[in-house]
Amino acid sequence: MNSFPPPDDTAWTKWQSAWSLRPDTVYLNHGSFGPPPDVVRAARRRWIDRLDEQPMEYFIRDYEDLLRDAREKLAGFVGAGEGNLIFVEHATMAMNILAGSFPLGTGDEVLLTDHEYGAVDRIWDRACEQVGARRITATLPARFTSSEEVVEAIFRKVTDRTRLIVVSHVTSPTAIILPVEPICRRARQQNVRVCIDGPHAVAMLPLDLTALDCDYFTASCHKWLCAPFGSGFFYVHPRVQQEIKPLAISWGRSPPLPLDHWGDEFIWTGTRDQSALLTIPTAIDFLRGVPFDAFRARYRYLIRYAREQVTELTGLAPYVGVDMDNGDMDDGAKWCGSMIALPLSPGEARPLQQALWLRYRIEIPVIDWHGGRHVRVSCHLYNTTQQIDRLVDALRELLRQNL
Repeated sequence: MNSFPPPDDTAWTKWQSAWSLRPDTVYLNHGSFGPPPDVVRAARRRWIDRLDEQPMEYFIRDYEDLLRDAREKLAGFVGAGEGNLIFVEHATMAMNILAGSFPLGTGDEVLLTDHEYGAVDRIWDRACEQVGARRITATLPARFTSSEEVVEAIFRKVTDRTRLIVVSHVTSPTAIILPVEPICRRARQQNVRVCIDGPHAVAMLPLDLTALDCDYFTASCHKWLCAPFGSGFFYVHPRVQQEIKPLAISWGRSPPLPLDHWGDEFIWTGTRDQSALLTIPTAIDFLRGVPFDAFRARYRYLIRYAREQVTELTGLAPYVGVDMDNGDMDDGAKWCGSMIALPLSPGEARPLQQALWLRYRIEIPVIDWHGGRHVRVSCHLYNTTQQIDRLVDALRELLRQNL
């Protein structure tokens, strides 16, 4: 840790050079599409070559053992326990599998928050519509100062018809870490199941899914873990595994191997390239080499720097109302991880985002949410304070032009 002081950009040159990003681009959008480092890209190419050079060897003799080894390493990394997660392409696929399997009936309710990812809203709207259930939305506080207030805002909407709470671990539009531990504890007390939508949590935060004791956890590994696109997982607690069914039926396992485990149906779902999943162990090893405490100290510094610079420019307070440097993860007081959403003056989001790219070559989302717009800054090891300065200078010019 001492050799990687968080504020010193030059101390991170080795890790910045681990990516081959286009030199004309300032990439401050790892939270949407996190590009993998070169070592991960190279590993994926090796898996693709191995598949293409001898498909029978790969699929018939090697595939299941390779997939099992990769899955076990990921399970250890997120504290999932043996046999409690399956590989999927991304969190959206995992959420669809849950929506297609969950025992939802007429009059039942599924509770989400107003900070949830839009695609998740759509998934549960359709699932509820198909059976005559209802999707209910809990409105979270306008500013986040207390984890207790967040939990209360959710559970005020819980009724005797609530069957499932779906809540982001880290919200997509507002980039806020929600207090999932107390949410899960209270839900268990009230006999309500919980699905944590966790694409941003993997590697951004320490995870122990067994200790968290949620019923379901959906995740993508192409974000902060830096695995390739098309890599994700679905964790299911043993108490509800028997209900989970694939969206498409295939062999499950290569015949004549038996289907002995709930996850066996998801091993062989058709002939496809699984190189992204097999590369997850390489991504884990890469980030462990930083190591993780240094990585998290670095992104906390960059996000704090972005918060200070942008709020000084705009005069607008962020959604979080506590000191984001509070290191206590247990009381829910730490709201910001490796990304932050910062409010901007009123205006249209899309023209501003387009201008940031076309004029300044800065890739960053500008998001409309609850009638306002904000810029969501996300940082990984390849980002620098100079890039954030460039963003602030660009925003200054564009906002002055009323964009």
